[in-house]
Amino acid sequence: MKNTITTFQTMKEKGEKISMLTAYDYSTAKLIDEAGINGILVGDSLGNVILGYEDTLSVTMEDMIHHGRAVARGCQNTLVVIDMPFMSYQTSVYDAVVNAGRLMKEGRGGCVKLEGGIEVVPQIKAITAAGIPVMAHIGMTPQSVNMFGGFKVQGKNEAVAKKLLDDALAIQEAGAFSVVLECVPDRLSVLISEKLTIPTIGIGAGAGCDGQILVYQDMLGMYKDFVPKFVKKYADVGTVMTNAFKNYDNEVKAGTFPDADHSFTIKDDVLEKLY
Repeated sequence: MKNTITTFQTMKEKGEKISMLTAYDYSTAKLIDEAGINGILVGDSLGNVILGYEDTLSVTMEDMIHHGRAVARGCQNTLVVIDMPFMSYQTSVYDAVVNAGRLMKEGRGGCVKLEGGIEVVPQIKAITAAGIPVMAHIGMTPQSVNMFGGFKVQGKNEAVAKKLLDDALAIQEAGAFSVVLECVPDRLSVLISEKLTIPTIGIGAGAGCDGQILVYQDMLGMYKDFVPKFVKKYADVGTVMTNAFKNYDNEVKAGTFPDADHSFTIKDDVLEKLY
């Protein structure tokens, strides 16, 4: 059954957990869709795991549209959420609405995600007023990594914890249909989840959130440049791929691939006429 923002809200109300993963291409999105995952985030994390940047700041609108469109083509039932990249919504409310519209029209997303709390409430209100669902994102927000001085857990002291709760409530009031909590202490996530009527999606925020999301390359052991503490590796696909590449390399250099089973034939009499 097709997952929508209503599905997410209904699951929250029923106490059912929401599953999400990232994806950036058609083939992976199709596999995730077939697995029954509720939502796919076409994250600006593609800057790290796809494009090889050190952070997400260099990702462009064109990058997000390109990858969003590919993911959307692979999904029949999974809700597709597309990240709004750095400086696509911070500059003005007008820019936020225009760029959110592009991600829906050109990127074929089902909704958009943006980072920030109270400071982006005007953008959330305007985007949702335009008929575009918004998933918010607070806590450790990667686009603000330079402000945080690195990737650090957020909300460990009273002032920051209260700010996160205030942000979450303001985001909900502005019209967001859900909110990602990243690198937030588990008991604070429970409190925020209990206070909100909209679903919380955790990443490094404990089991008390209404749902969970991971970067698929992280949980499959495919990206090893940086592995956060909160990542559980469900399969070592990275090692399987490396070994397959090595075996292919060895067979090509040894002349054993391709063999007869992987080649095409021609009749002798046809070939003889060419000599």
